[in-house]
Parts: sequence; C-alpha cells; structure tokens
Amino acid sequence: MEALADRLSHLDSHVHGAIRVVAFYDTLMRRRVDLPALARASAGLAECVAGVRLHGTARVVRMTPDGRPAAGAGGAAGAGGPRAADGGRAVSATAPILLDEEEIGTVWLERPGPPGALDPVLLDRFALAVAAAVERHGPAPTTMADPALVELVIGAGTDEASRARALRLLGFAPDRPVRVAAVRSALPLDRIGALVCPDPPVKAARLPDVGVLLAPAIAADRFPAPARAGIGGPGNPEVSWRQARTALRFATARRPVVRHEDLGALALLDRVPPDAVRENPDVAAIGRLAAAPEDLETLDAYCATGSLRRAAELLHRHHSSVARRIEQIGRTLGLDLTEPAGLLRAAVALTAWRLLDDPPAPANG
Repeated sequence: MEALADRLSHLDSHVHGAIRVVAFYDTLMRRRVDLPALARASAGLAECVAGVRLHGTARVVRMTPDGRPAAGAGGAAGAGGPRAADGGRAVSATAPILLDEEEIGTVWLERPGPPGALDPVLLDRFALAVAAAVERHGPAPTTMADPALVELVIGAGTDEASRARALRLLGFAPDRPVRVAAVRSALPLDRIGALVCPDPPVKAARLPDVGVLLAPAIAADRFPAPARAGIGGPGNPEVSWRQARTALRFATARRPVVRHEDLGALALLDRVPPDAVRENPDVAAIGRLAAAPEDLETLDAYCATGSLRRAAELLHRHHSSVARRIEQIGRTLGLDLTEPAGLLRAAVALTAWRLLDDPPAPANG
C-alpha cells in the first residue's frame, strides 16, 4: 500500500492518477480499515497532514505523512471547521462526509502550498471511505450517548429516515428491535445500564426530567435500589419511549420497576385527564386517607396481595390487626374491602391517586 501511494504521488497523468486514487480507496474499504488507518493512508498518499472530524462525537483524527498522529490530534475542531495546522499552516482543502445525505463530518488536507491537482478526487474518496467506516464500525463502545441523538431516536416528531440514521450512529442495527426505559435514580446511568442491559449495544442519556436507556433487552429484576423505572416494549423506539414513560408513572416503592406489557388495562388510566381523576369520589377518599400514612400502607399491601394473611406477612404484623385496620379503612372509604368489587374500586382509586403526583408527558413526547 505504501508503494502504491508513492507511485501515485509521482504520476503525471491526472486521469490515470484519479483512477489510481479511486482504486487505492477501494482497496482500503475492502480491507474495512478504521478511521486512524484511513487518515494515515490519506496523509501518505497526499504527502501532507490529513484529518477527519465527526460532528456527532467531535472526534478528530489527524495524521502526518510518515504515519504518526499529528500534534493536537484527537482535539475538537472549531465551530467553523478544522483548525489551522501546527506552525500556522492553513487547511488547504476540505470535503463533507455524507451518510444518507446527511453531513456527519469533514475530511481535510493541510498542505503547506496550494492544493494538488488530485486533491478533490482524493478528498471525495477519503470522505466516502470514512462514511463507510462510520456506518460499519458504529460509535465508540461507551454507554453514555449524545442526548440530542437519543432525542432524535425517541422523539415523536422525528421522521423515520432521521430516526434510522440516529439509531445507526448510536450503534443499533436497523433490523433489530430496541427497548427504551425511563429511569429515575441518583445512580449514574452508565452503571445502571451495565447492570440491566446484558446484550450490547447499550446507550444512555440524561434528559432534563428523566434518564433514558436504549438496548435490545432490559432486565426488570436487575435495577438497583432505589431506582425507579418504566420499560417499554420492543420495536419502534418512539412507541417504546411513550410506553416507558407511562410505565414509570405506575412505579412505586413497593413496585419500583414496571414493564408496560404488565400493566394491561391499567395503562388506560394514563389517558384519563388529571381533573377527571381528582373529581372522582373514590380518588378523593383516597386523598383524605393519605393523611394517615399507616392506613395508606396497609391498603396498598392489601390491594397488592388480595389477602389479609399475605398483607400481614408483607407488613410484618398479625393478620387480626390488619383485618381490623382494613375494616376501619373500608368504612372511611365507604367500601366493603372484603368484597371483590370493593377491593377493585380501592385498588383502581389508589393507583389513579398516585398518578396525580406524576402528570403524563406532553403529547409530542
């Protein structure tokens, strides 16, 4: 490859030179080389410093003609493009890196003199090879991701082409289902992602009001306490995100992680307007009961188990004392909690009352 680059640099025929440049990059692409190797080969071919910058990660790779990283390689370029090279040498020529018609970065050459005759062809093929490498190798193997990319993936207003590009840049195959989890926890999201997402890739981002995890699979039983999470179903990330936000609203201290598919008909409560919930007599009665936290805890345990004995075990109390308290709570609510209909009304009212503390996400996501 070095010998070919040396011959190309001395060709007199521009036409033949352009053909050989194309063949040179075709060879690199067939060998599936990474970004540093592409920059190194391009610098050797051009006989000057060559550079690559990816907008999404701000990653910069600069190589000298002798194959070594240029001083300052790995730093970020300025907002208007690559910085001047060492010693004040200006960037002599640039080309955009396009992936699915979206500019994802820039390649450039840093010649001490005017651009070479073959520089446009070289930069065009250099950019094409970088786009292929980005699509093939994907992002760096880190859990934390650019929140803007994650929002593109889960956003309701994102068109499907942009969503597919964002997923690819995050490292997800286009034909593989993705689950989304909405997480509230003081623990770092990358630590949580490593625990609950056994199958890479795993990507996480912290949005203003909630954390987001994206992965092919998310294990509900692995979330560390005291994290609370809602897990959406597999498939379209926008739908999965909406389901995850809904499931998170149903998470409690007793049930901190909720899968949307486990909610069943209860998920319909997410669509009830908060004002309608507040006006319901059963919900209003639960609100008054909340003034006595011990009563609320007893009712919660009884609704969760449907049994006085199992509720007593859960509360670490004698079943007879729990029975007396449930009878008293039933009188306060105006319900017979020993009857299935009364227990159902109390359970639905308790769930709906809790949802008032966590209003639904905006319709646009």
